[in-house]
Amino acid sequence: MSRAFVKEPDGAEGEELPELRISPYRNLVTPAGIRQIESTVERLQSELTEARAAADRAAIARIQRDLRYWTERLRLAEVVATSAASGRVRFGSIVTLLKQDGERVRYQIVGEDEADPANGKISYVSPLARLLIGADAGDVAALVDGDAEILEIG
Repeated sequence: MSRAFVKEPDGAEGEELPELRISPYRNLVTPAGIRQIESTVERLQSELTEARAAADRAAIARIQRDLRYWTERLRLAEVVATSAASGRVRFGSIVTLLKQDGERVRYQIVGEDEADPANGKISYVSPLARLLIGADAGDVAALVDGDAEILEIG
């Protein structure tokens, strides 16, 4: 039999998309992080309305999947208010490190959904954040590329 008239699947015909994995860790977020999640949910709701109006089944499926993920992340969010510096690294802290080569680097310890390492925001469950949490100014942290002194905690 000829296959000339058999439609090949292209992903738009109701193929199941895999669900986005929810982290097993508590969903700690900064006040900025909760606003980011809320904004994402609002944006996806708007996109879903547009996709439904356009009858774009593939977009509807993708957006619904993403919306389920972000709605659950919002439901599980635990906002951790940042307070005055306590002198010890904790969730929400901005930590300035002095590396052995003289380079100063700054990291803010944030929730998983807020993490943006290229911009100095690291997840509280990352190895670096786990190393820093609980440390004091003046402590030395053994990083992968050498030791670094904690100069400042904000």
